[in-house]
Amino acid sequence: MEKEMEVDNFNPNPSKAENGKVLVVIMVGAPGSGKSTFCDLVMGASSRRWARICQDNINKGKAGTKAQCISTAVVALKDKKSVFIDRCNLDREQRAEFVKLGSSEVDVHAVVLDLPAKLCISRFVKRTGHEGNLQGGRAAAVVNRMLQKKELPQLSEGFSRITICHSESEVEDTIITYRRLSAEDALPSGCFGQKTPDAKVQVGIMKFLKKADPPSLGSGSSMTQSSFSSKSVKESQICSEGSKPDAFEGASNEEHKHHLVLESVSDAAALTNSKEDSSSLDISVTLAFPSISTADFQFDHDKASDIILETVEEYSSKLKNARLVLVDLTHKSKILSLVKSKAVQRNINPEKFSTFVGDVTCLYSKGGLRCNVIANAANWRLKPGGGGVNAAIFSAAGPSLEVATKKRANSLAPGKAVVISVPADSPLFIREGVTHVIHVVGPNMNPQRPNCLKNDYDEGCKILREAYSSLFEGFASILKRSELQDHRGQRNENASEQRIKREIVHDEERSKKNKGLEHEVGSGINVLGKEKEKEKQNKSKSASKAWSSWAQALYNIAMNPEKHKSTVIDTATDVVVLNDAYPKAKRHILVLARLNGLDGVGDVCQEHLQLLRTMQQVGIKWTERFLQEDESLIFRLGFHSVPSMRQLHLHVISQDFNSQHLKNKKHWNSFNTEFFRDVVDVIEDVEKFGKPSIQDEGLLSKELRCHRCKSAHPNIPRLKSHISNCQAPFPATLLQNGRLVQGQTKVDADS
Repeated sequence: MEKEMEVDNFNPNPSKAENGKVLVVIMVGAPGSGKSTFCDLVMGASSRRWARICQDNINKGKAGTKAQCISTAVVALKDKKSVFIDRCNLDREQRAEFVKLGSSEVDVHAVVLDLPAKLCISRFVKRTGHEGNLQGGRAAAVVNRMLQKKELPQLSEGFSRITICHSESEVEDTIITYRRLSAEDALPSGCFGQKTPDAKVQVGIMKFLKKADPPSLGSGSSMTQSSFSSKSVKESQICSEGSKPDAFEGASNEEHKHHLVLESVSDAAALTNSKEDSSSLDISVTLAFPSISTADFQFDHDKASDIILETVEEYSSKLKNARLVLVDLTHKSKILSLVKSKAVQRNINPEKFSTFVGDVTCLYSKGGLRCNVIANAANWRLKPGGGGVNAAIFSAAGPSLEVATKKRANSLAPGKAVVISVPADSPLFIREGVTHVIHVVGPNMNPQRPNCLKNDYDEGCKILREAYSSLFEGFASILKRSELQDHRGQRNENASEQRIKREIVHDEERSKKNKGLEHEVGSGINVLGKEKEKEKQNKSKSASKAWSSWAQALYNIAMNPEKHKSTVIDTATDVVVLNDAYPKAKRHILVLARLNGLDGVGDVCQEHLQLLRTMQQVGIKWTERFLQEDESLIFRLGFHSVPSMRQLHLHVISQDFNSQHLKNKKHWNSFNTEFFRDVVDVIEDVEKFGKPSIQDEGLLSKELRCHRCKSAHPNIPRLKSHISNCQAPFPATLLQNGRLVQGQTKVDADS
């Protein structure tokens, strides 16, 4: 069995009172998708009490009936246990009876493991001893029939939450989400992980069995924007109070439909940079702020609510994709109620501004709401102490926030704000992902404090408006600095790369303007029949692709290594080895194929299997050399799905990612998402299916996540600071099949 994943900074507390709802989690997926493994990994590390109900062994270890599953589930629910329904449940009819288990005390979730068909095939072809005796070639035929009836679940069936996983990394994130749930916690309602309407629908297994045209998916698979839109899902729940976030009171059904959904623990992290890893909201950064004046300063609530909304309206258009969230501890908050109702009247876009009930210091860990920036209703001395939000934030952030604050300012006048970067060692950053705190001081109506306005609301309104304006200006400055940093980093690196790489290929380009075409034509002379025609077509396609001059550098080196002796560190009949010109880790080399016509991994087919194995062997040989110098290194070998430079090349890269050349999201995600195809998986794909699967370049825009613990980070400097200290084990998917290499052996789940 795979090693169980560990979650940093999470310590489940089994002693919590069991006042939350129990769950019925209906697993949905084809055989081989990993439903049972999912259940086992959650149950093995969760403080919540779970029961796994599997029809394959429900009858004293033997296969039973659906009725037996239902009756067993009822018993478990009465015992206050949450339940996994571990069946395929691929169509609405199969799920219907289990959905009926839901009640006012029982939430019904669906977890859909919609993984690629070929991955499921490879799993169940290998497995033995399956509970339902579904393995080997027989399983492929069974799954083929199942997929013809496949209907993805919909909220209208009675689910309060649906999570759809399209990749192994998304499955891991969802496992972490459910493992974190204590007995009193709840997850936000809604549908998460749905693909966009124009996304390609997964091809059925028939394609891989070389049958007729793949069957059309059931009606449930039509993931239209209207049926699965993140804007139309149910309002979420905050775990700490079991209550819903504040939709605007008095809103019509249509207005509720467009209320901003608040993501789950794993989904919320995606709000920092992209569309929920593959789907949800296009929100870059979120500012959570309390009411500045209405608690400590005893300001008039009605006037304060008007000023909040007027300032929000003024700044929302300036903040692009950023979001503002007003936070209070309780639904009984008068200011929250006023703001909600008035926001509806003003038709404020709920995707730009919403309200939330919860503790501003633990919105992510307790409520699933990822906020990069939080505001502190500070005192004029900018010191901890007192009560309310100020004391809570300084306490949650630890002493490092006070030190960082003192470096910026010793005091603050009413109506002013100051932006503080949260230190990387602060629990607020580590646990909640908060990168900045904005201290802001509101008007003072308390005669025991300086600058008391003595109920002068004209002056008080002016100062309060200035306070919110200063707060939002500070938030805008954070956004601007972040965008400028990313732009400059990308611009400088692109300019540097193009300049240096032009120097590498300049001489060859001048003397060999037409030789590339000669290579393309000449290399196919000895190929016969259809293979000859196929190769000519492939090479014609390669020749027609517009590669810039610097992108041809690797091709020129592979074709003529003798002219690049200062660059090449090893040469063989089939491959050339060189150091990456811009290494993204301590050790980063490239193993180039010398075969003409292979621009990237997408051009590989079965005839190239031996070449792939040779590249792998050469890569491992070099890892052994590096490990003699530094035994602490761990390596990964693989290909980019869509290379930026021409000529098939294998990356051999250490997993420290300690390099000045790793500067932006594209760099990181090209090695730490499914975009990076491990050589062992490419070889396996080619052996079984004739071609490797290629992932879309859209993965390069995913949010930044640690490659070990999967925690999310707002930018590269923060990510680098984290990974330099992260000691979490690698994800289970990497601890398999020799994807990681350490010492002279491959890192495996059992090692």
